[in-house]
Amino acid sequence: GKPTLYGSLTRRGLSIEGVPDIAASEGFVVGKVTKKSILVSCPHENVSSKFLAPYTTFCRIHQKSITCLDISSGGGLGVSTSTDGTMKIWQAANGEIRRLLEGHVYDVNCCRFFPSGLVVLSGGMDAQLKIWSAEDASCVVTFKGHKGGILDTAIVDRGRNVLSCSRDGTARLWDCGKSACLGVIADCSSPVNGIAVGAADNSLNLGTPEKAPSEREIGTEGKILLLAREDKKLQGVGLQSRQPVFLFVGSDAFNCCTFLSSTYILAGTQDGNIYQLDVRNTNAPIQVIHRSGAPVLSLLPYRDGFIASQGN
Repeated sequence: GKPTLYGSLTRRGLSIEGVPDIAASEGFVVGKVTKKSILVSCPHENVSSKFLAPYTTFCRIHQKSITCLDISSGGGLGVSTSTDGTMKIWQAANGEIRRLLEGHVYDVNCCRFFPSGLVVLSGGMDAQLKIWSAEDASCVVTFKGHKGGILDTAIVDRGRNVLSCSRDGTARLWDCGKSACLGVIADCSSPVNGIAVGAADNSLNLGTPEKAPSEREIGTEGKILLLAREDKKLQGVGLQSRQPVFLFVGSDAFNCCTFLSSTYILAGTQDGNIYQLDVRNTNAPIQVIHRSGAPVLSLLPYRDGFIASQGN
């Protein structure tokens, strides 16, 4: 690639409204500036970035790095896990801690709300998947079956079935009502770092199940499961059929993946690439976005685009 361009920003003063007057070094241009954002561009390379300040910061929820967080569907509650060994539910408006969820052995890697916003799903290094009441912090279900730490989870429709992936190389489907494993959806020879489930485009052949699905499987038909794998592969599997749909090889380990629509998907790698693919033809990516060499850690669809977090 090309050599990295470096520049600096200097604050020259402050307007009466409290908006800073900012100048950029040679090769860079400062565009619109507000109290909460700065637009900086590099005309020679035809790139620009808008830097946003947080409108609120919660510093008292955790003592160490936050490894995962989610916000309830209504926006009222947050749940987060940290390298301080805790998992907490808190008020999204003010960061006030509501519940401490205790029961995993070792670190908790991932957490998410069910669509109801009243229940939380978590996965830990103890290879256990747990379901919690957000109202009283009780653990209502524990799933056992993985042989390695759980790295990500997904919820099928309203949540009668859930999915997990693990360092053991498998992705599993679980029945919440019976606390049972409904099957191994994929068994790779490599850790599965992230998963996502979504409705598949109608033209996509998802394969047919080798045996009739259990009546406890709810909402798996017509869905595809994405697997972000440590061995540089992004895999698509028919959720009900358990059959492989596609396999795409990237530049480095895949850390995360998500659906933009029933046709378009995104996946992020350890070396900073974000791949956009069309599930109907994954031979070549639609585009590869590379902002820096830092690992892409999470991807979230947002309006007509997406939000990505990187480890820098």
